Amino acid sequence: MRSDRYRRAVLPLVAAAALPILAAPPVSAADDGPVSLPALRSRLAADESCATGSGKKAEESPWTRQALQLSRAWQLSKGGDITVGVVDTGVNGNVPALTGRVTAQGSAGTDCVGHGSFVAGLIAGAPTGTGAVSGVAPGARILAVRGTDERGAATAQQVAAGITSAVDQGAKVVYVGQALTTGGTLLAQAVAHASSKDVLVVAPAAPDIAPTGTDGRPDPRARAYWPARVPRVLSVVDYGPNGARPDNAPSPLAPDLAAPGDAVVGIGPRGAGHYIGSGSSLAAAHVAGAAALVRSYHPDLSATEVSRRLTEAAYPGAVPRLDTYAGLTAVLGDNAGQGEPKADPAHVPPAEPASPRNRALLIAGGGGGVVLLVAAGAVIIPRGKARNWRPAG
Repeated sequence: MRSDRYRRAVLPLVAAAALPILAAPPVSAADDGPVSLPALRSRLAADESCATGSGKKAEESPWTRQALQLSRAWQLSKGGDITVGVVDTGVNGNVPALTGRVTAQGSAGTDCVGHGSFVAGLIAGAPTGTGAVSGVAPGARILAVRGTDERGAATAQQVAAGITSAVDQGAKVVYVGQALTTGGTLLAQAVAHASSKDVLVVAPAAPDIAPTGTDGRPDPRARAYWPARVPRVLSVVDYGPNGARPDNAPSPLAPDLAAPGDAVVGIGPRGAGHYIGSGSSLAAAHVAGAAALVRSYHPDLSATEVSRRLTEAAYPGAVPRLDTYAGLTAVLGDNAGQGEPKADPAHVPPAEPASPRNRALLIAGGGGGVVLLVAAGAVIIPRGKARNWRPAG
């Protein structure tokens, strides 16, 4: 669903003042950060070992929690009764933050790369320990579906099959972690199947790492990425704690929504430790969690209406920025996205016949004259009697 198809809802707050951005994240992947966390990977080389559990934890709340207004949103919804399909590298359901809420299809119960478990935690991870890190919809369930091979490489066939499978297994929201440069037709068919079942598909508007150009260097120029460019897919781009995107980040092409996606803290594929990562795939996970909150709180809304609610209730900007709480509470007009309402044609009654109207005016005029004569007589006659007036002889 392209964002320029809809009129933005008018919000009472100025975007620059309303957007809750913090100055800096409390954790870092660098050695000199307050807490040095291992970096999240989205793909592994053939000779790399699988990701392991992190031995470090973020003890402070990440900047994303305030930016997403989770404390306010959770007063209304935590995503209960909603299943989110995660089409990615797999999800380890034994991670403490996800225990008891993950159903895996086939080999998707293992996660060598760690990306699928990380985004599943952003979507639906429950607070553990000190509760500093949690997902957007901690009451939702996760359906893990493999959309890549074991090392994280994806094809359009794998992603399309993953979307279709997640829909058929009952997911109401489907998150896709990949942004592919080919396979638009095949992925459009999978999204059409999701739409026919009233399922919302959320995908990154650009990859986390720019594709390699013909010169062998990263090419961050804007281009079509799939399935994000398919109509009815809610496409998402990232921003960081300073409100901007990293230098040389892959450029999106007409994204629908922006969400926190840089310097993001989340769970690992094992244990209770944390990783840190950046990219539009993480922003899309936050939006998928927000969609789960809305679908749980407003079960009568269709997938299209949920997408519209998230985009139109967002903070205004060149790309609207996700406002999770407003997505739950905003009141949107019925005609949004459908153009200005047309006024009903004016009804002009036919002219009345002239003769009845003239008779009515004549009668009314005569009656008025009689009333005036009677009133004058009531005043003049008593005065004449008092002065002994007599009729002229």
